[in-house]
Amino acid sequence: MDRTTAYAAAPGLAPSPRPAAPAARSRARRATPPAPAPLVRDLRGRAGRGPRALLFARHDLVVVTGLPGGGKSTLMRRAVPGARVDSQDTRDRWERRMPRRLPYALYRPLVRLSHYAGLRRALAGGGGLVVHDCGTQTWVRRWLAREARRRGAALHLVLLDVGADEALAGQRARGRGVSRYAFARHRAATARLLAAVAAGRPPAGCGSAVLLDRAAARALRRIAFVR
Repeated sequence: MDRTTAYAAAPGLAPSPRPAAPAARSRARRATPPAPAPLVRDLRGRAGRGPRALLFARHDLVVVTGLPGGGKSTLMRRAVPGARVDSQDTRDRWERRMPRRLPYALYRPLVRLSHYAGLRRALAGGGGLVVHDCGTQTWVRRWLAREARRRGAALHLVLLDVGADEALAGQRARGRGVSRYAFARHRAATARLLAAVAAGRPPAGCGSAVLLDRAAARALRRIAFVR
């Protein structure tokens, strides 16, 4: 079991410091402690022998991102027992209500509005939340990072590293895909994000990031929040 709050050293008792001079105390009050560096955990290449659970603090926010067809929704449905917001669920609800012959492109803006409205309602609850992110809408991550700061919590990133061929196969398996143009945008955005995270530079506002390949994602059984 993997607890993200355990990546950093646990706080301990330090020797009592000697009283500081008045000028030193004044400078200490003005000084702002540096923010801790984001923590990156790479679980790829372990043949599924990685952790079976990722645990986060009770008010944290978790973003699951990667290529369309890469298994984000499958992972969330299997591993998230609590609150989650998945744009795929929103699309499925709208498709059940719409005529079969009506192209998705015609009501896609309504699906997106409905998804973001649902995300806003879920955030208002103040509890831990797992959110599906398509990867191209970077403003969503900025929104979530602001919300995490507002509630005194942290934003975490779970990135699925799945190749383009595997992702396209996943789209075919579910009988639904995205256009070549949209997939190219997703692929470019995901590649940039993957390179940055692998180099230890998660997006601004992220307190930690976890990299998963297919095997690690299949082995993961739980993404939850500590009460």
